Amino acid sequence: MGDKGFVGTRGRVVAAGAVALLLAGCGGGGGGGDGKAAALDKGQVASVLPDAKAVPGWRNYMKPEAQKPVPDYPPTVCVARTKEQRDTACAPVTSWGVSAFVRKADATTLNFWTLAYKDEKAADAAYDVLIKWYGGDRVGQNAEKVEIGSPGAEREANRAAVGTMAGPATIAQIRVGTTVLGISTGTTGKAVVPDKEVKAFAAMFAERAQQAQNGEKPSAALPAS
Repeated sequence: MGDKGFVGTRGRVVAAGAVALLLAGCGGGGGGGDGKAAALDKGQVASVLPDAKAVPGWRNYMKPEAQKPVPDYPPTVCVARTKEQRDTACAPVTSWGVSAFVRKADATTLNFWTLAYKDEKAADAAYDVLIKWYGGDRVGQNAEKVEIGSPGAEREANRAAVGTMAGPATIAQIRVGTTVLGISTGTTGKAVVPDKEVKAFAAMFAERAQQAQNGEKPSAALPAS
């Protein structure tokens, strides 16, 4: 994959299946705050992850794929500081998956991940743990809040001028019912992914998660540019 990795925590390299990943928002609110909170199976988790049709203008280099956690090996996108926190956020994960994109014009990466739980209570507890890792300045020093509206039941987004790819980076986390969603962007260049775009990614992703929990096939997508 080269340098087209997940952007988030500084200097941490992880693996998702056989692919090495370096971890690192439609406008308005997204679904999830008032909808159903059904548990999702592996197939539904995969369907929540945006594909090429959902994110026009970006090249999909990691197609949506979900898997069940392997005992003793938590999902690589589930990161916590202590064993107790990992037991709360990672051990209860029922299925998880990722999809990833790149925009050639400026070598910007766009990554999505989903962690599914058996119920809303477990997802809520996991969100509280994971935001301690993905929130605040974990995207880079002197990170600032990004306004993404009100997708899901809980949400936070931050941007730093310098992330793991040496350029601007963002990380957003959203809880929609029984799922915790993550979005990251990063670049080796200087172009910032605008707030309105991060907001659109978040709204679209949250809506897809809510559609799945409503028993529907996720169809939310960004408008073609």
